[in-house]
Amino acid sequence: MTGRAPWLLLLLAGLGGLIYLLQPVLGPFFFATFLAYLGDPLADRLEARGFSRTAAVVVVFLVLSLGLFALLLGFLPLLLEQIRDLLLRVPQVLGWLESSARPWLEDRLGVALPRLELAALNDLFRAHWQSTGEVLGQVLRGAFASGAAMLGTLAALALVPVVTFYLLRDWDRLLAQLQALLPRDLERVLTPLARECDEVIAAFLRGQLLVMLALGTIYALGLYLVGLEFALLIGMIAGLASLVPYLGLGVGLVLAAGAALFQGGDWLMTLGGVGAVFAVGQALEGMVLVPWLVGDRIGLHPVAVIFAVLAGGQLFGFTGILLALPVAAVLAVALRHAHEPYLRSRFYGGDDAPRGG
Repeated sequence: MTGRAPWLLLLLAGLGGLIYLLQPVLGPFFFATFLAYLGDPLADRLEARGFSRTAAVVVVFLVLSLGLFALLLGFLPLLLEQIRDLLLRVPQVLGWLESSARPWLEDRLGVALPRLELAALNDLFRAHWQSTGEVLGQVLRGAFASGAAMLGTLAALALVPVVTFYLLRDWDRLLAQLQALLPRDLERVLTPLARECDEVIAAFLRGQLLVMLALGTIYALGLYLVGLEFALLIGMIAGLASLVPYLGLGVGLVLAAGAALFQGGDWLMTLGGVGAVFAVGQALEGMVLVPWLVGDRIGLHPVAVIFAVLAGGQLFGFTGILLALPVAAVLAVALRHAHEPYLRSRFYGGDDAPRGG
């Protein structure tokens, strides 16, 4: 094992360098791997019920495709419309800040606050809100700006379903082949670690993703029922922010309370409804969603999640964001297993540590 250590480190360094160099073309493959990883448990269950592997994969592939298609057609236009409406309200919000909020703060703090340049800010938003509301169109126009870009975008889009299908079909066989290639003494050590890493990654990616979607749906539906404008937008933002514990609650409450204040009507009643919606969401998250969908196997601190995503994006762009959480989960498992040997090592204990520990 000791003699292999330099070669293993060299292999890992070479793999990291290869990912860095190939990151412009790896995005579709990593996204397809992510989809295949999400769908493999369902394919295994269908296979256990008598489906052939190919038939099970076809069913899972159709479910994933229909889900993504419904998401794009059903939610994306509504979200873009609410974003546009929100931007149109910005001048009204700025006017309230200048006419009401700033004098109130000056009276309470006893200091003169700088005035907002409302005319300049309004001109800025009027000039850009339409282009901001057409973000998707701008992205598509940029992607198809030239023949080469068009071919590259189409190839990337076409690769995702194809690679996802083949990875789903051969997932178990590929893992078995990788396990068979490992040196035997390393295989006995790495296989239990790999199983534990899989539990952590599955709990986080599969479980937490479902929790985020469920919370976003609960918040959006609840806020819509209490009559809040921008219910879908605020609910989805709060659901996505719930990746970090309590962040979704805080962000959602602030956004929903602000929307309730500015939409007029009986805002006290609306605020009460907003509080009830988030209270119900938190109760369902703690008592139903997390125990059922995630469990207690994550072991990733919220700060570690934030740092992993930011560091992955900084180092490897979109590919790094896709890899950040799986790599963080693997490192967390490795550190847990290295903790006891480290405490028994001479490096930790110095001359007082037992030899051979």
